[in-house]
Amino acid sequence: MIRYSFMLIVLLLGCTPSRERNKAIELEDVRLTDLSGKPFDISKYKGKTVLINFWATWCKPCLQEMPLLAIAQHQLRDEPIVFLFASNETLERITRFKDKQTFEFNYFHLGDLEALNIQALPTTFIFDRNGNLKFSETGFRDWTSTESKQIISKIISSL
Repeated sequence: MIRYSFMLIVLLLGCTPSRERNKAIELEDVRLTDLSGKPFDISKYKGKTVLINFWATWCKPCLQEMPLLAIAQHQLRDEPIVFLFASNETLERITRFKDKQTFEFNYFHLGDLEALNIQALPTTFIFDRNGNLKFSETGFRDWTSTESKQIISKIISSL
């Protein structure tokens, strides 16, 4: 009986210490590489709001969301916000996709989705100017909607 209780506790708690599992994600936790394979210093965006969209070339909702993100990016071009697009696919695949598109996106490679607890795509994070994660959502979103614009504007204007 004790043995089964112990196994149940291990299954419920998992192998990761709870303090690690519950650690808040910050901008500096996001490890990106540019499309030439060089590590990208994301800290250069401290002081700006940073929206990171995690996507894949095979993900239909991701591809449907991209034109809406392009519109939002264009509408917010004069605001202190940066849009980044990260995929864990190969650099070659991301580059081929980029070369076929008209989107003016900042494409990056992210090696480990699990390190950021990303379980499905698309997932979008929005960090405030201090690098704190203020918004996280998995699934398709209309980034041109009034609600989405309000979410972004609130984070941009927060101190």
